[in-house]
Amino acid sequence: MNNQGGVSLVIPAFNEENGLRQTLEDCRNCLNSLKIHFEIIVVDDGSTDATASIAEGASARVIRHPANGGYGRALKGGILAARYETIIIMDADGTYPVHSIPLLLEHYRQGFDMVVGQRTGEHYEQSVFKFSLRRLLQFLVEWSCGKTIPDINSGLRVFARTPVKAFFRHLCDTFSFTTSLTLAYMMTGRFVAYVPIAYAPRVGSSHVRLLKDSLLTLGYILRQILYFNPLKIFLLFSLIWLGIGLSGFIFFALTRLMISYYFGVLSLFGAFLMLGMGLLAEQIRQVVISISDNKTIFVQKSDTESSATPLVGKRENDHG
Repeated sequence: MNNQGGVSLVIPAFNEENGLRQTLEDCRNCLNSLKIHFEIIVVDDGSTDATASIAEGASARVIRHPANGGYGRALKGGILAARYETIIIMDADGTYPVHSIPLLLEHYRQGFDMVVGQRTGEHYEQSVFKFSLRRLLQFLVEWSCGKTIPDINSGLRVFARTPVKAFFRHLCDTFSFTTSLTLAYMMTGRFVAYVPIAYAPRVGSSHVRLLKDSLLTLGYILRQILYFNPLKIFLLFSLIWLGIGLSGFIFFALTRLMISYYFGVLSLFGAFLMLGMGLLAEQIRQVVISISDNKTIFVQKSDTESSATPLVGKRENDHG
């Protein structure tokens, strides 16, 4: 059932018994105050604690996964099961302020394709290592999109169900779901708004494996860039090689070491090679898009012709 006027709040949960009850209570009170139709969906992603029973006790719709499939897969399942077109996603650990939901919905109704809660505060910054990894991923996404993105992987968002389903095959099933969603929307020209929110400390222990999940996220970002805008990533590598080559020539001018000169020449060659590969990848992408568009036109034309054929036959039989 596709209801346009309500809101579906999807909460993925894996062993979140400590913070889930309060989160659900706050969410229900907030949505009730808006006087709109709504549902709260909790996707129990293979929890081994009381997560599912707490959600059921709070009158939420519960979707159970037999085993842990990942944050992104849980969100996809909840989105597919949603009754309403407007989707809100949020974590179950108490880190996101529920009272910010009306503000996000207000921005969303202004015509944005997605509204994101931009996390702020000391609990968001955390360690220097985590901050540095986040900045690296943010730089890659902003470089590829050509836009400033304040928060690439916030878990509090509002968007429409139908458009996001078209991106499901490009969206990560694990921790990187929100990052890949940001990249997909930005690189296809959709309108995304960011609303600052206060980020709180989580209730319970984190399931994020910082280094491993960051490397997985980096891999998905590179895959997304290669799919939507391959020239940008090859151009970045080309500029890196160019910088290394120029450094080699400068070092040669200062020291007269021939090895630095040869290193500079090889680096310049690498820069031109990367640029050429980027142009080739972009050309291949354009060809693939052209073929895909032609197939779509052919299918639409075939459907139109097949639907018109019985009418012609009927007229002939009527006159016969």
